[in-house]
Amino acid sequence: MANLPILQFEEQIVETVERNPVVVIIGETGSGKSTQLSQILHKMGYTESGRTIAVTQPRRVATVSVSRRVGEELGVRFGEEVGYAIRFEDRTSEKTCTKYLTEGVLLRESLLNPELNRYSAIILDEAHERSLNTDILLGLMKRLIKMRSSNLKVLITSATLDGEKVSRFFSDCHVLNVPGKSFPVEIRYCPERPASYLESSLKTAIDIHVREPEGDILIFMTGQDDIEKLVKKLEERVQTLEEGSCMDAEILPLHASLPPELQVRVFVPPPLNCRRFIGATNIAETSLTIDGVVYVIDSGCKLINVQDELEERVQGSATVILSLDLPDTDILKFDFLDPPSTESLEDALKQLYLIDAIDEYGSITSIGQTMAELLLEPSLSRTLIEANEYGCLSQALTVAAMLSAETSLLPGRIKSTDKKRKREPSDLPDGSGWGDHIQLLQTYELWDQTNYAVELCKDNNLQTRGMKFVKEVRKQLSQIMQKIAKGYLDVGTNGRRKESQEDYRNLRKCLCMGYANQLVERMMRHNGYWTLGFKPQLVQNKELEHSKFGSAKWLVNSLGKKYIVVAIERWTE
Repeated sequence: MANLPILQFEEQIVETVERNPVVVIIGETGSGKSTQLSQILHKMGYTESGRTIAVTQPRRVATVSVSRRVGEELGVRFGEEVGYAIRFEDRTSEKTCTKYLTEGVLLRESLLNPELNRYSAIILDEAHERSLNTDILLGLMKRLIKMRSSNLKVLITSATLDGEKVSRFFSDCHVLNVPGKSFPVEIRYCPERPASYLESSLKTAIDIHVREPEGDILIFMTGQDDIEKLVKKLEERVQTLEEGSCMDAEILPLHASLPPELQVRVFVPPPLNCRRFIGATNIAETSLTIDGVVYVIDSGCKLINVQDELEERVQGSATVILSLDLPDTDILKFDFLDPPSTESLEDALKQLYLIDAIDEYGSITSIGQTMAELLLEPSLSRTLIEANEYGCLSQALTVAAMLSAETSLLPGRIKSTDKKRKREPSDLPDGSGWGDHIQLLQTYELWDQTNYAVELCKDNNLQTRGMKFVKEVRKQLSQIMQKIAKGYLDVGTNGRRKESQEDYRNLRKCLCMGYANQLVERMMRHNGYWTLGFKPQLVQNKELEHSKFGSAKWLVNSLGKKYIVVAIERWTE
């Protein structure tokens, strides 16, 4: 820890923080900013008299791992003086004075306490990730500093952020630059664009393993699918190497969907004479420092999510800002560092109006306030609220939890190119003709009937860890709904009894209410569908199968937007 570059600038950091309410710190990867800044503030006295330091991270994995590391360095019991809070998991106590949390959790806390009075200092770490949550927090911090300039410090840190731009946003606040390279770095570029970045990365990794001295290899991939392919191919390729020609190998994945117990394996040193291959997303780019890495392979490719996810994020952000009920804030004029387009915000408001989150004047409704308290995107939040009225909350909680899983839980459908591959028959429910959402419900309830048997998952190619995550999410959502309802609710699973068609019909009505902006209706005498909303448009999907009930499967149009198909008879009322 003594060798971390940022500690060489500790006195300068202390002086700058004491003199300025807002400080931007640009620290290169490996400088130690994520673990040391909170400890520097701790020594400065910002945790005295019951005060707390908040450190936000854009990712769950970084939030957990960095907080654990800080706890170890301070020699305190984890979850007490140092802890973390992420969606559906809180490892803090009354003693916690340094709290690592995701940006989304801090936003939710601001709903209950807009002035965030419990925090004496707030560190927005890895701000270069620039999610909408980041931008909202930057806007809120700017407003908060005006209100609490005498008793709040805000530090904005990053490895690659445009510090001058952020400085101008905060009225030309001070910018500190901290170098981070402790060792010389040699960079080699691929002489030409490879046909396959995965194959090129694989070949480079094997070449390093065979020819270069010891040191772990970090390989950046675009996402979970690529990482899983890379890990499988690496395992196969390593096994073909001649015995004794190189050291042993340990191959590890690292991405946000991995359960915590598997994520932490990358922080455990390898056995003697063994090299680790770590396939990771950009989760390992800045927030996480993995000891032992000597070689880094980066394809330069990035997976960009558009359409649906962007719409959900803008809607979610609009809901949060409106829920804050700030008297001096106009949602369309909110002080973003880089504001979304006016069209995107206006569209988000229209979608929120469709699901009753705001009224015709753009003000947050009581339903909207309740939606903001739930840790879900707006459509699922609205579904749960409606389900409480229709008496199918238990089923809706299960579906919401299943849809909140970070990976696909059910066995994937066989693609046309894979028809020759045999797959073991599955005993999982098929939805009884009511569509994918009912299939998810039935699958979870089957698992509940077997007392959450691991064997059921293994026998049917269900993601065991994913199902356990769903079980925990459902428990958390149930607790939140109990608090919101301010009374007893029956949120137990119904796996012990058989649902009726009326149960399924009610659940689907609630889903259609929640996803009111993503509904399509099948056209009469035509192989197409009309969207239901402000501007109806024609969408088609020839591969969609129907049942006599009107399948509620997802329909995906040519632009990638998802829709739910409703029956012709308009049972949605």
